[in-house]
Amino acid sequence: MSDHPNHTKPILRGSRLALLTLAVAAAAGALLKFSPLAAEEARVIPVPSVKEAAAAQDDGPKVAVLAGGCFWGVQGVFQHVEGVSNAVSGYAGGERSTADYDRVSSGRTGHAESVQITYDPRKISYAKLLQIYFSVAHDPTQLNRQGPDTGTQYRSAIFPADAEQARVAKAYIAQLNQARAFDAAIVTKIEPDRIFYPAEAYHQDFMKKNPAHPYIVINDAPKVASLQRIFPDLYRPEPILVDKTASVR
Repeated sequence: MSDHPNHTKPILRGSRLALLTLAVAAAAGALLKFSPLAAEEARVIPVPSVKEAAAAQDDGPKVAVLAGGCFWGVQGVFQHVEGVSNAVSGYAGGERSTADYDRVSSGRTGHAESVQITYDPRKISYAKLLQIYFSVAHDPTQLNRQGPDTGTQYRSAIFPADAEQARVAKAYIAQLNQARAFDAAIVTKIEPDRIFYPAEAYHQDFMKKNPAHPYIVINDAPKVASLQRIFPDLYRPEPILVDKTASVR
């Protein structure tokens, strides 16, 4: 993922430079489908058994903040979920002064690339959002990495808005671990009392605006396909966008 994808000379760091090189090789005839950098494998997991408090189902919109690797893909997934009215890429876990891409990319700010999801609890519950998050949006067993991206800024983390969200998240993680839903233990951190800061405009709606970008094709488009396959009743064909005027390049 380039630091400034809209600039004429994007900066590519570490694994993402290697990824772009791999994509070029694939275009020349390499078998990209066998790449170890392919998207995390989605899977069907148990429905949350935790019961949410009645107050969590009132008429007002709610907000969830989730981190699971590069925010391009996590945002792209939740933009296709029915009941979600907005999904914004950003940063959570650190201070306001370091909430920009260049600093966060250092891995030393405490921030994780995150997505703030606004949803209607009458249409979709917080627990169901977590089921999608664990099932198709990322691999919760990878510590401080997702796919080709490594560092604490790519950690799996939940930033609960209140004690009720923290309770639901903790209970669901325990349920999944007990059911051995994954081949390894879930490493997702629950980090309360953290502020979300929106990312730069060029990161918003990146999947919609750049569907042919190698990173999107390899890592993120398969997640949206998995959402449609595993959660057909919750799949929205057209994504809800931050920039309502966004167009595909």
